[in-house]
Amino acid sequence: MMTSSTMNQAEWVPDKDSETSLAADLKSLFKITVLVANVVPVFAGFWLAAYFTEASFAANIDIFLLVMIGSTLVMGGALVINNWYDADIDLIMSRTQSRPTVTGNIPPRTALRIGVATSIAGFILLMFTTAEAVQFAFIGWFVYVVLYTMWSKRKYTLNTVIGSISGAVTPLIGWAALAPVSHFAPIALALIIFIWQMPHTFAIAIRKYDEYKAADVKMLPVVHGIEITKRQMIIYTACLLPLPFYLFSLGTAFVVITSVLNVAYIVLAISGLFAKDNVKWARNMFLVSVNYLLIIFVMAIVATLPWSG
Repeated sequence: MMTSSTMNQAEWVPDKDSETSLAADLKSLFKITVLVANVVPVFAGFWLAAYFTEASFAANIDIFLLVMIGSTLVMGGALVINNWYDADIDLIMSRTQSRPTVTGNIPPRTALRIGVATSIAGFILLMFTTAEAVQFAFIGWFVYVVLYTMWSKRKYTLNTVIGSISGAVTPLIGWAALAPVSHFAPIALALIIFIWQMPHTFAIAIRKYDEYKAADVKMLPVVHGIEITKRQMIIYTACLLPLPFYLFSLGTAFVVITSVLNVAYIVLAISGLFAKDNVKWARNMFLVSVNYLLIIFVMAIVATLPWSG
């Protein structure tokens, strides 16, 4: 359990002239950038489910809104709880010291209440879609909050693998809201996200090596070294190579472009073995990884745009 003895336990009453600061604190509390990155695959999953099942997108707009808002709330709630629980180690790491759970702008008790209430609201909305969508959302929430945040993050280097499961279920939530997850397309997308998160997270861990070490977070480069981490990044990027071919139904252009991205990604990963500046190389890996996933999902949607659903 996180320590909060140095934080203000008073109820959160924002000053009347603090609207800008409040907005910034809420963005940080909900980790808006991470949240948006997780919402895009939900949209892609729903869109592709409508495409492959030849369902009318317009006729299912109510389900679309429910799954988008509901999943956003569930994921947002999980991220807030993560901020609440990690306030003690966030205090040590410079990149997280401005979070409102660290500064005290939002007291721990208030943050926890926001996280729980937001999560519950999200699950309630998802219950108006399908039971399968709720199940996938719960798996993602439980893995991120309990298995990753509260159990493995501070104990085992496998925390990255465990945390990756929560991100991988996002396209499954979107798909399941409209159709059973019996098609390989959503599974392939989930596998891409799962594997992609490993080199992506390792790149962050190398860049912020000193901070993770100071906070005693069991990231792979901290426990087993940067060179071993580099070799694992090569293996994971190589595992991405065959996955576009399982999505050949999205068109030749999709497969070709994603395959080129995969080759470029693995070449950059291999170059890390010869890098003299690990931080600079890890920064490039991080930037490529962020754009990689965005391009993959945007292309999956664009490839189906001629569809009139």
